Amino acid sequence: MTPELTIEVVYGTPEKQSIETLKVAPGTTVEQAIIQSGIQRLFSNIDLTKNKTGIWNRACKLTDIVQEHDRIEIYRPLIADPKDVRRKRAEKAVQEGRADKVTGGRPSRLRKSEAE
Repeated sequence: MTPELTIEVVYGTPEKQSIETLKVAPGTTVEQAIIQSGIQRLFSNIDLTKNKTGIWNRACKLTDIVQEHDRIEIYRPLIADPKDVRRKRAEKAVQEGRADKVTGGRPSRLRKSEAE
């Protein structure tokens, strides 16, 4: 008899989080572990064709084989593009005078005195 592996499958929304601990047979894939955990019954919005997965914060494929003490994470889709949000925040800082229009960094007091 082969020993079983102890793993976790985690998923969360802002309102609810779940950590499912389970034992699986060696050779179990990420997808099989997620299905065995039953976490999809708790969160109907999990769609393994759309949601990305990871093991301990590293992206993985559904076909990857789980190891002892793996923590399988199911990620929610991004609401906004992080690069776009950062660009808009930087543009707002320039408009408000909190950022230098040339360098994008904090306004230099030396540069202002040179201009006077």
